[in-house]
Amino acid sequence: MKIREFEFEKDYENIFKIWREIGWINDEKRKREALKYFVKAGQGKVIELNNEVEGYVNSTPGYYQYLDQQFDLQAVSAVTISRVARKQGIGTKATAQSIAEAAAKGTHISALGMFEQGFYNKLGYGTGSYEHFISFDPDHLKIPGKAPVPERIKVEDYKKVHEAKLERKKRHGYCTLLPPEITRAEMFFGQKEPFGLGYKDKEGNITHHIWVLPNKELHGPYFIRWMTFNTIEQFFDLMNLIKNLGDQVHLVKIFEPAGIQFQDLINKPIKDTTVTKKSDYQVINKAMAYWQIRLLDLKSCINNTSIKGETVEFNLKLKDPIEKYLDESSPWTGLSGNYSVRFGEISNINKEFKSNLPTLKTDINTFTRMWIGAVRPALLPYTNYFEAPQELINKLDNLFVTLPTPKIDWDF
Repeated sequence: MKIREFEFEKDYENIFKIWREIGWINDEKRKREALKYFVKAGQGKVIELNNEVEGYVNSTPGYYQYLDQQFDLQAVSAVTISRVARKQGIGTKATAQSIAEAAAKGTHISALGMFEQGFYNKLGYGTGSYEHFISFDPDHLKIPGKAPVPERIKVEDYKKVHEAKLERKKRHGYCTLLPPEITRAEMFFGQKEPFGLGYKDKEGNITHHIWVLPNKELHGPYFIRWMTFNTIEQFFDLMNLIKNLGDQVHLVKIFEPAGIQFQDLINKPIKDTTVTKKSDYQVINKAMAYWQIRLLDLKSCINNTSIKGETVEFNLKLKDPIEKYLDESSPWTGLSGNYSVRFGEISNINKEFKSNLPTLKTDINTFTRMWIGAVRPALLPYTNYFEAPQELINKLDNLFVTLPTPKIDWDF
């Protein structure tokens, strides 16, 4: 096995072949175009097996919103292994190497979308919070106001679309990917011809908009790939736009935005769910935790954490499973070690034990889940490796329960 840097001219066709082989993409012209922008936006690694390219790992730079702080993010946006190379461990090895290189460069956090819970735990990732995926009849929205006449948003507008995504209102847990090419790639992915609707200011900048991927062109379903807005008034402009589609489109699917209980906006949501059961236009609210995250830079992340509540101090005996997949040549070898930690409005971490403090024993997977607020500390001893005196667990639970539920808002 050989892992090396991705070279576009040399490797693109091989990557496209693998994506087609495993069913991630078809040979449609715009899908080819999307993949070109996708790989150019990222930092890729290819894996050779028997002198053939049989795997590809792609990561995209961005940042992660933690309360009022922004941390550098590595989004592992593709781990693609050919049919002949499955179960050889090449994807795990290449992903671990990509993580180590990002950490060595000072990246604070790594995150990815998982195909199944548990697989990426061996690299130190912990499961994030639930995302709610809402399917509804747009004609049954009950919302105030009327949408102003929108403008069409086109693929050619991708730079302005990307700027609008960068400038959207940030909430706890939001992820933002930085290369404009990643937005152009995402605009191309979809079964039918995608389209956008939205609004611009006097300078021509997009203020708020939706990007739509139709599964079927006439009656839908339509998938709202993303929406950007900065005020609640802008949000309702967009919801009224979606409602205006309801005289023809029978179903719209959307990820529930942070801070909004979408069911409040739908007339008779429970009746709709029952009436449409097993139909092509089923109204339903699904919840799934499909993304995972891990800390790479403990010092920067903890020292820049400020949580209102009673200060908690403890020793931390931390395990990092990624070290098993990194050899001596790796520029970074994980976060296993003994630390003393203080969490509160002023937080810090030091690489030493203090004799007068209680000790928490855990792994980076579980510690990250606690830190972002995905799971309450009181539950973690029953589901994860999380051992500490009950008094310390209670104090951590009282502190971290104050965090909002993290929502990533940018799928990758």
